[in-house]
Amino acid sequence: MSDSATATAHKVTLIAGDGVGPEVASATKDILAAAGANIHWDEAVAGKQAFEGGIASGVPQDTIDSIDANRVALKGPLETPVGFGGKSANVTLRKLFEMYGNIRPCKELPNIGGPFAGRGIDLIVVRENVEDVYAGIEHMQSPGVAQCLKLISRKGCEKISRLSFELARSLGRKRVTCATKANIMKKTEGLLKSTFEDVAKEFSEFTSDHIIIDNACHQLVIRPETFDIIVSTNMNGDIVSDLTSGLVGGLGLAPSMNLGDQAVMFEAVHGSAPDIAGQDKVNPTALLLSSVMMLRHFGEFETADKIEHALYVTLEEGKALTGDIARGRPAVGTKRFAEEIIANLGKRSDKLVDRDYTPINMPKVSSDLDFVKVNDRRDVGADVFIESGKMPDEVGKSLEQIVEGSKLKLKMISNRGTQVYPVAAAAFDGVDHHRCRFVMNDKSQAMTEADLLDLLQRVGQSWRWIHVERLPEYNGEPGYTKAQGED
Repeated sequence: MSDSATATAHKVTLIAGDGVGPEVASATKDILAAAGANIHWDEAVAGKQAFEGGIASGVPQDTIDSIDANRVALKGPLETPVGFGGKSANVTLRKLFEMYGNIRPCKELPNIGGPFAGRGIDLIVVRENVEDVYAGIEHMQSPGVAQCLKLISRKGCEKISRLSFELARSLGRKRVTCATKANIMKKTEGLLKSTFEDVAKEFSEFTSDHIIIDNACHQLVIRPETFDIIVSTNMNGDIVSDLTSGLVGGLGLAPSMNLGDQAVMFEAVHGSAPDIAGQDKVNPTALLLSSVMMLRHFGEFETADKIEHALYVTLEEGKALTGDIARGRPAVGTKRFAEEIIANLGKRSDKLVDRDYTPINMPKVSSDLDFVKVNDRRDVGADVFIESGKMPDEVGKSLEQIVEGSKLKLKMISNRGTQVYPVAAAAFDGVDHHRCRFVMNDKSQAMTEADLLDLLQRVGQSWRWIHVERLPEYNGEPGYTKAQGED
């Protein structure tokens, strides 16, 4: 069945966005309409306008209701104003609808130029989208020391790992690479690595491998054409996907897709560019290519191909390009660029290799909150974080006296991850944030709630404790890491 035979219009929540957002949204709508896309737009607001209206999240309830009803959104760039407003409205939208997978294609476009032109770059970054430090849980633990919790779950890792392989399957890709910092953050980044490797066993038709994220960045600017799909944690994925966008011309050309079980949102990656807003200068390619991804999500493959080929022909001809990609040639405005793409609808580019797209099979995992079940668990001690301007030697000797006669003993103190007591670091210029590790005197016994409360009461009589973490063992394996220098 051809796209034109589709009788029912696809309902899409359109958030034009801030700054240049309305211009790229208008151009995209015009091109889709000319191509015959059967879409009913439900226009909504988020970002700056919502913040200015006193909505702290930047996302009005009407917008939430629209996405909840339509399940699909197309979004331009949103601004988080400085001086008012709270968290990013972009992040809020992703989290509200558990859009856990961020898919960022990085594909060389014709006639763009740049140092990587002609290399045949065609890769995708799959970024976990709701966990990691983007949980936004931060505290000032002392007046001069800030903490941000990096939350990585086995459930989140399994969902994003499975999604990366299902995406590879839907696009006919051959290789999936997991990029982490597991060599340093063994429990958090390491959880994605180990989960990915477990999941990969079920997708044996693909080549799968792991790479340290800094080496991935290194390789991306040496031989980017060797990558196919890269999956990573939220922060690393955010950084590396911007890097890959730079390889093929910049954020103005970068589309993306935020995918979840309940909703999907397609968005331009670039910012709101208020310095050129309203001047008919912005390049609409990022949002247009995002809409192409949206059409394929709907199964409108013919219309998506028609638009993508028209864009490629327009870029190849090079006679009507916006200023960011004109490279010394006469530049045209947003509207004229869109008109040229519309004029080229129906033409085909030999530079564009068509793929046999199939729908993504969304991963199915347990909805249990306690996703990982264990047969045995026990606490072997606790890390008590203390705020103090005293040197580690003084703190340590005091704590040893404080816990004398209790079931716990002081094992060591670290400062910013390095052991400083009882064996001092060779050079020490620390801060007023001491991690004090207490373990059971009798290793055969587990720490009880009473033991922990007794410890905190003893410590609290002399020192300001600011944070506590249990030291768990799950099925006999430690659920914590050692400090640098700890035996």
